[in-house]
Amino acid sequence: MLEAYGELAYGSGRPTRTTSIFDLASVSKVVGTTTAAMLLVQEGRLDLDAPVVRYLPWWAEGDPRKREVTVRHLLLHRTGLPPFRRWFFELEGTEAYKRAAALEPLERDPGTETVYSDIGIMTLGWVIEAVANRPLDVFLRERVFEPLGMLETRYNPPASLKPRIAATELDTLWRHELVWGRVHDENADAMGGVAGHAGLFSTAVDLSVFASMMLNGGVAPACTPGEPGGVPCPVRRPREVRLLDPDVVAAFIRRYDDTSSRALGWDTPSERSSAGDYFTTSAFGHTGYTGTSIWMDPELDLWVVLLTNRVHPTRANQKHVELRRAVHDAAARAIVDRPVRRRAR
Repeated sequence: MLEAYGELAYGSGRPTRTTSIFDLASVSKVVGTTTAAMLLVQEGRLDLDAPVVRYLPWWAEGDPRKREVTVRHLLLHRTGLPPFRRWFFELEGTEAYKRAAALEPLERDPGTETVYSDIGIMTLGWVIEAVANRPLDVFLRERVFEPLGMLETRYNPPASLKPRIAATELDTLWRHELVWGRVHDENADAMGGVAGHAGLFSTAVDLSVFASMMLNGGVAPACTPGEPGGVPCPVRRPREVRLLDPDVVAAFIRRYDDTSSRALGWDTPSERSSAGDYFTTSAFGHTGYTGTSIWMDPELDLWVVLLTNRVHPTRANQKHVELRRAVHDAAARAIVDRPVRRRAR
C-alpha cells in the first residue's frame, strides 16, 4: 500500500504525492551513515572495536577519556557525549565542527550509559570519510543509492526539486525563513548540508527499496518498474544487487543487550515504541525529528515508511507521536496470513 495525503506546505496548493521528497532528519543516521559503516565493516576496512582516534587522531583533544571511545560506542550511543550542542549559532563549515567536536569533553565515561547523541553519529560520518577516503555523500551515492536505484535520495537537493519537497519549519530563531528544500537540522545546515546525523532527503518509494533490501538479507532482486510481485522498483535493475552480507545485516539490526533498546545504529521496539504494539521483538527502525520514520520486521515480513512534515510550520506539533503508533499497529494488524500478537512488555 502506497498513499499520500495533504499538502507539501499549508496554502501552497501543491498536493503531497507518493514520490514527494522529505527531509529525513535522523533517519539519515541509519539509511545513510549506518549503512556506510556496514559496508566498510563488511570489507574489513572498519573495526567496530577500534578507538575512534585510530581513524581521527585529532578527535580526543578535549578529554583524554575520548581515547577509549570506540566505533561501536558511536553506533550504540554510548560515547559519553552530550546529545547535541547549538553550535550553529557560532560555527560554519565542516572544519569548524570537527574542531568543536574534538574539544568537546565527555559527560560520562565511555560505555557506561546510553544517551542518544547527534555528536556521536556526526563523528561516525567523519570516520567513514577517513576510511573510505571520499565525502560521505559521494560514498553513499556510489555504493548504496545508485546501485539500488534510489535516485531520489540525496543530500542538498537542487533548487529545481523544491516543487516536490515538503516544507519544514518556519524558523524564527536562526535562519528567519520557511525552511523548504534546505536541511531542517541546524547543525547539518551550518556544516553545508552533509552530516553523519542528518541531511538526507528521500521518498517513500526509495525508502521502500532500501527496506526491502534489508529484509531480504542485503539483496535487491532484479526488477522492472510496474511488473507484478510487489518488489519496490522505481528504476529497472537488470540484475540482482547484493549490497550487504546477511551476517552483517543480522549483526547490526539485533538489539545489543538488555540495558537499552539500541542495536548498532538502529533502534528496536521498547515500551510505547514508535513502532506501536504489534511489531515483534525482531523489528528494527528509526525516527526523524521532522516527522519521518522507517520500521522493518523480519518476522512479519513487513516494512512501514511514514514521511510527514510535522515541524511545518512549527516544531511544537506533537500529533505525529500517536499517529506513528497508530499507523504501525494498523499495518501489522492488517496481516492475515500469519498470527499477529501484541508484543510482550
